[in-house]
Amino acid sequence: MTRVWQWNRPVTVREVLEDLQQERSIAYTTVMTVMDNLHQKGWVRREAEGRAYRYTAVSTRPAYSAALMNEAWSTSDNPAAALVAFFGMMSAEQREALRDAVRIVGHDGEAAAPEPREVPEAGEEPEPGEQPEAGEGAKPGEAPEDPRPEEDSGERGTEPGR
Repeated sequence: MTRVWQWNRPVTVREVLEDLQQERSIAYTTVMTVMDNLHQKGWVRREAEGRAYRYTAVSTRPAYSAALMNEAWSTSDNPAAALVAFFGMMSAEQREALRDAVRIVGHDGEAAAPEPREVPEAGEEPEPGEQPEAGEGAKPGEAPEDPRPEEDSGERGTEPGR
């Protein structure tokens, strides 16, 4: 999928093979089998061109990544705790990208998200005078409460092709 996403155009098995062979030895039939499997799973669509097929990604890489994250998050028995753990694994650069994304989504017809503030690391005390926001202040090992009202949103999204 990486090659199909990188090129962002319909590709043949031969093109993918030649590109991969610059890095390692690989058989045509291996690439053909993988491309067929991706088609069977619904990750790529294909159109016949002579005796070959041209394969096109069904989804963008960012959309696919988002669907994977949504699926993992939606299967958690404690989504808030899963997010806290996930955010704790992020680099400073990733947290900045997350802040940017929240700002963008906040301007899409919903109320703009509040400016992010620094959250103390696990085990650290807040700065004097800081009050924890709703859902903060959970005991170690517990997830903060989700301050949003409960709602039944029905079926959650799944990974493309499943």
